[in-house]
Amino acid sequence: MTALLAGNAAACVFCRILVGTQRAIRLRGPRQRLNPLPRAVRCLHGLPRRPTRQPVRFFTSLSRPPVQPSLLLPGGPGLQQRRSFWVVRLASRVLKLRYLVLGSAVGGGYTAKKTYDEWKDMIPDVSQYKWVVPDFIRDLNDRIDLESSRETFLKPPESKGSEVNDKQYNKTSDKEKVDQLQEELLRTQMKYQRMVERLEKENKDLKKVVLMKDDKGVPQRKVKSLIEMYSEVLDILSDYDSNYNTQDQLPRVVVVGDQSAGKTSVLEMIAQARIFPRGSGEMMTRAPVKVTLSEGPHHVAMFKDSTREFDLCKEADLAALRHEVEIRMRKSVKEGQTVSPETIALSVRGPGIQRMVLVDLPGVISTVTSGMAADTKEAIFAMSKAYMQNPNAIILCIQDGSVDAERSIVTDLVSQMDPQGKRTIFVLTKVDLAEKNMASPSRIQQIVEGKLFPMKALGYFAVVTGKGNSNESIDTIKDYEEEFFQKSKLLKNGMLKPHQVTTKNLSLAVSDCFWDMVSESVEQQADAFKASRFNLETEWKNNYPRLRELDRNELFEKAKNDILDEVLNLSQVSPKHWEEILQKKLWKRVSTHFLENIYLPAAQTMNSGTFNTMVDIKLKQWTDNQLPHKSVEVAWESLQEEFARFMSEHRGKDQDDIFNKLKEAVREESIKRHQWNEEAEGSLRVIQHNALEDRSISQKAEWDAAIQFMEETLRMRLRYTEEIIRGMVGPNWKERWLRWKSRSSEQCVHNETQRELERLLKLHEDHAAYLATDEVTTVRKNLESRGVDVDPSLIKDTWHQLFRLHFLQRALAHCSLCKRGFYYFQQNFEDTELDCNDVVLFWRIQRMLGITANTLRQQLTNTEVRRLEKNVKEVLEDFAEDSEKKDDLITGRRVQLAEELKKVREIQEKLEAFIEALRQEK
Repeated sequence: MTALLAGNAAACVFCRILVGTQRAIRLRGPRQRLNPLPRAVRCLHGLPRRPTRQPVRFFTSLSRPPVQPSLLLPGGPGLQQRRSFWVVRLASRVLKLRYLVLGSAVGGGYTAKKTYDEWKDMIPDVSQYKWVVPDFIRDLNDRIDLESSRETFLKPPESKGSEVNDKQYNKTSDKEKVDQLQEELLRTQMKYQRMVERLEKENKDLKKVVLMKDDKGVPQRKVKSLIEMYSEVLDILSDYDSNYNTQDQLPRVVVVGDQSAGKTSVLEMIAQARIFPRGSGEMMTRAPVKVTLSEGPHHVAMFKDSTREFDLCKEADLAALRHEVEIRMRKSVKEGQTVSPETIALSVRGPGIQRMVLVDLPGVISTVTSGMAADTKEAIFAMSKAYMQNPNAIILCIQDGSVDAERSIVTDLVSQMDPQGKRTIFVLTKVDLAEKNMASPSRIQQIVEGKLFPMKALGYFAVVTGKGNSNESIDTIKDYEEEFFQKSKLLKNGMLKPHQVTTKNLSLAVSDCFWDMVSESVEQQADAFKASRFNLETEWKNNYPRLRELDRNELFEKAKNDILDEVLNLSQVSPKHWEEILQKKLWKRVSTHFLENIYLPAAQTMNSGTFNTMVDIKLKQWTDNQLPHKSVEVAWESLQEEFARFMSEHRGKDQDDIFNKLKEAVREESIKRHQWNEEAEGSLRVIQHNALEDRSISQKAEWDAAIQFMEETLRMRLRYTEEIIRGMVGPNWKERWLRWKSRSSEQCVHNETQRELERLLKLHEDHAAYLATDEVTTVRKNLESRGVDVDPSLIKDTWHQLFRLHFLQRALAHCSLCKRGFYYFQQNFEDTELDCNDVVLFWRIQRMLGITANTLRQQLTNTEVRRLEKNVKEVLEDFAEDSEKKDDLITGRRVQLAEELKKVREIQEKLEAFIEALRQEK
């Protein structure tokens, strides 16, 4: 086209010049001269001036222009005569066509030559790639005589006699020739196949070299491959559970089959490594295993949640990988179950591996055997259906070729999930055993052609996965498979086509189908998640407009910081506050023991010397056995209560109720792990013993404080005793009349007994603490005389409480007298009958409580609070690593919505990145 345009342009220019010349000759004529006179001369001689402008007139190439008048003589003899030039005009038209053709030819030829030279320079030199052409192509002329073949097929018909001779042609010779041609064709195919394998091996080595190249030692940024990006999306989707019906419909290759049909062996052949545990007849695949296959320089495997790489070229690493897979499967199975729906994610990289994502499912069983859970069969069926119901999942249906096809269960299951066979690839394993044991080889042909049973599929393949020895290597199995199909009658007789055999062809077909399905469906999934994201964001804006979108991990980090701040505030509690709490709680804990076992028994002796001796003995026993341990318990409880108070204290606007459950769990677990320093109890015992040995009250204020402490203690005990007695005798007459209460029969007996014992106390105000046997008998007889039958033990119990009440009332009266006894105490109570040793005892107890509280406070602030803070940090770290714990402790629709938003955004971003990478690769 360029040459034609250039030629036309040249011809047009040439013709324009020619026509212009002819027009000039026609206008002037043979006798016409050009006017030599300028305009000024014409004006001087009175000649008419030539008009400056003339009207524009258009003429065609065949029209006659008007005759111009003479410039010298307007109307005289100088006028040019009119002549006819039609011959010249005809010649000019002919010449125009000639030059048009000539110009086009010249210009087109030049342009074509120039374009040819440019294209020739652009063609690379392919002389160095002659080795790519297989040798057998060059030998075709030597092996196949095309001339003889042409003569054979295009031979003209002969006479009738020759036709008779043709009918008598030797049929045996024809059969031999056909067999020879088939064998020759098979040998040629095998030679070509070996040539292709050699080239692929060289290509594999070259790729490995390229991938391992370090670019002169410059570290390169690790770029994820396309299949790794896709696998990450599937990993996120495996944990995604949405209420918006956005299901995971991304493609993956689902490997299903009957138990022991060879599923794992086919998968290992595709991955080019023996990576799965094997067993003799027992179920080994107990959980779905997602295997991401990709190409890389080294043949390695790695789990999703681990950084260890297993070198698949080393037998030790292979054994360790199989052991790890088996351990993970057994851990994923819950107690009482046989299979688990939890997916084990594994990635395998290596040279020449086809890129795809496969999921190996537990084999379908027909009968539940001993040792299996009762619902194992239904669980495997449900799991297989869950994976196969994905409309974009590629179903790799594995069937054992060594058993009857009628015994297969998986074919019916696959037919239900994919009745049209638009995403199913059928694989017949153990073809070597099938050919050896099957009486009718045509049955195999019917299977691979999809005619034996109604299941439809995209393609049918026949493979051999070894001789049944679990110790065989992948290379050994490949060699055996190739050798078998070279000698197999199934391939020689045309029952199997070359593209339907070997695991290599299977992996290529599955990979192509996988990527075709990915290209068709990934954008639809991206749009679906985009719509889901919009719905979730709308719900968040409507329900939580002023809150940040924090997922469970982010909320846990926020709660963690709050808890650590509260523990830090615990160390800032004032010493005065600690001492007040510890002193009150410690006295509340030990006051009952002190009064019941030390003070009251000693005070009832009514002898000052005996009182002091008895008190010292009992205090020594108390400090040696119970008091230090009780003190430590009180300190530990006080620390727990303060810690709980800080954890539950409302912080205003910053308080988030969603953390309450987590804080309570952290507090309980931290306290459970905390252990008090055992050495502190021994040192505390010495301090308490020394504090109780001191009896020197140096100031009147201390004496008054001791009396006040004594009065408060006695009044508290007195109120407690009155409550006990009121419970024994029932309501008094005011309560009975005003509140309509009544006494029970037992309370009536206690009331009569109390009245009888009060008479005894009035008669003997200085009575001892215990009743004598004759006194009990007397009281009993007096009560029986009034018709009250009473037990002696009830009399003693009532006397114990009544005497306690009487003694406490007297002790309170004695305290009032001792308020003025500090002077007598300084004089050692000489020249006076006043005895205030009980006040001294309470002063000793009060001082011991203060010293103990101060010691415990120091231990709390210096040691125990720090240890508790350390325990809290450890608990938080353990909770952070336990996802199930976080799921239980941080709950609610707000958390669930934030989690879904985060996952949907992450999925959408990764899908968009994957789609962009997929477009760039295309």
